[in-house]
Amino acid sequence: MIYKEFKGKKLSALGMGCMRFPTYGEDKTIDEAKTAEMFDYAIKNGINYFDTAWGYHDGKSEPMVGKLLEKYPRESFYLASKFPGYAQANWGKHEEIFAKQLERCRVDYFDFYLIHNVTESNIDAYLNDDFGDVMYFVKMREEGKIKHLGFSTHGTLETMRRFLDKYGKYMEFCQLQINWLDYSFQNAKAKIEMMKEYGNIPVWVMEPVRGGKLATLEEAYAKQLQAHREDESIPAWAFRFIQSLPEVCVTLSGMSDFEQVKANINTFSEEKPLNKDEWDTLMSIADSMVGKKTLFCTGCSYCTTHCAMGLDIPRIIELYNEHIFSDGGFIAPMALSTFPEDKLPSACIGCTACEEVCPQNIKISEMMSDFAAKLK
Repeated sequence: MIYKEFKGKKLSALGMGCMRFPTYGEDKTIDEAKTAEMFDYAIKNGINYFDTAWGYHDGKSEPMVGKLLEKYPRESFYLASKFPGYAQANWGKHEEIFAKQLERCRVDYFDFYLIHNVTESNIDAYLNDDFGDVMYFVKMREEGKIKHLGFSTHGTLETMRRFLDKYGKYMEFCQLQINWLDYSFQNAKAKIEMMKEYGNIPVWVMEPVRGGKLATLEEAYAKQLQAHREDESIPAWAFRFIQSLPEVCVTLSGMSDFEQVKANINTFSEEKPLNKDEWDTLMSIADSMVGKKTLFCTGCSYCTTHCAMGLDIPRIIELYNEHIFSDGGFIAPMALSTFPEDKLPSACIGCTACEEVCPQNIKISEMMSDFAAKLK
């Protein structure tokens, strides 16, 4: 296992993400026996970082993690959880939620704790001193109940900057969605650069295989990669990409079966970062994959000057592309939840005035109609 130094600690470069345990039945009950087998093998083979959260597995992840780790010495593993500020009902309830999390996980402290999913829908709440959520966890760190405090985000660069301008001095690490496709598609590269700007905040990676979507590729793409590394698996390419980013400390993988655990541990038995030719090939494949399913918008904003409804068309196209490429998901709906009703895709009147000035000849009115239908 590769280890990374972080403030005197040796963290396994591969961390166990606890959001996708094996399940059974219609209610998707966590399969304790299979999950225990995964944990035991992971610990035996060097993984010492476990990442759970209040809402994972509908609230069942933290209790399962606590139960499975309890048999190991507390100092032998690092446990991370998160404050669920993504839900309005939780704002201001930091004290009771945190106490419950410690109880669920059967620990007296968290090694790592995150302000969860800083995004457009909750940034105002996180910045609101009346709720006091973030500063409460700063206090918990001072009292030793949290050893290291950080945040995770799927938000825009603007949202991240607002958060960091107020709380950056307290943040010791940041968890970002980074993979070879989202390096450009979701501005992961720019987000990494922002962490440098705010004092070289170390980066943790989530979704390195994009929820499994990068675990398999079309045959033509796979052959391009095999021409560089004949014996490297497609999922391993995702991790080799992350290993090529010096800012990354821990890479979290939400492994859902024993074979994935074995394969990923094998990949992290050594560092094999990409060379320039391999990097360029991967970026070319990413561009091709995105280009096949998304609309090419340069963000020139000619369209917005001609929109009778005053819609932020470039931003809506950006969210549409994410929604289409990801076959749904929560990111676009979450971002759009902050839009006024009269600024949503459904507010488009189909006048096509925007299309008349679009240099890329995007059928914007058709996109708006399709997006509105998909969001219902």
